[in-house]
Amino acid sequence: MLRIGAKLMNPHPRTLGRSRNRPCGFTIVEVLVSLVILSIGLLGIGKLVLYSSHANDSAYLRSQATELAYAILDDMRSNQAGAIAHDYDTALATAPVNPGFSCTLATACTTSASVAQYDVYVWKLRLNANSGLSPPGALPNGQGSVTTTYNGTVTTAVITVQWDDSAAQSAFAGVPLGTAAPMQVTLETVIK
Repeated sequence: MLRIGAKLMNPHPRTLGRSRNRPCGFTIVEVLVSLVILSIGLLGIGKLVLYSSHANDSAYLRSQATELAYAILDDMRSNQAGAIAHDYDTALATAPVNPGFSCTLATACTTSASVAQYDVYVWKLRLNANSGLSPPGALPNGQGSVTTTYNGTVTTAVITVQWDDSAAQSAFAGVPLGTAAPMQVTLETVIK
């Protein structure tokens, strides 16, 4: 005890408005309330991670579709004679048709039409991840179309790549899971 003046001061008072019999610490109700608040916060973080994952998947598929559109465009620019002759034109839902030959360095294709036919076949294979082929394509239910038009001076190509983005659309747009949600990328450019 310290003595200041005529009063005694206790440096460690045992009672500061509490009864001596009441235990110090948290009650079970306080702990349960804090656990409920913490679990709500963790659920919110989990939902945020789920949305982020779907957004990343959707962005990845969009970048793959854009790369595939540019891939066929590069093939068309390297074979302008075939592009001008509409040899690359193909419909969206057309399945890949094996031409029966390959245009590799060892066996070069002899005509621009055969090069175009082989390019379209390989491109269609690279589109569809659900084709069952090995290696699989890049996009779920991926499809593509090429349309060329010639107006007398220039050839214009319109390339469309479409895929099923239902996983991301079910999270963002409220599309029921399992319902097809086609997304597409369209590229329009002048060949020559």
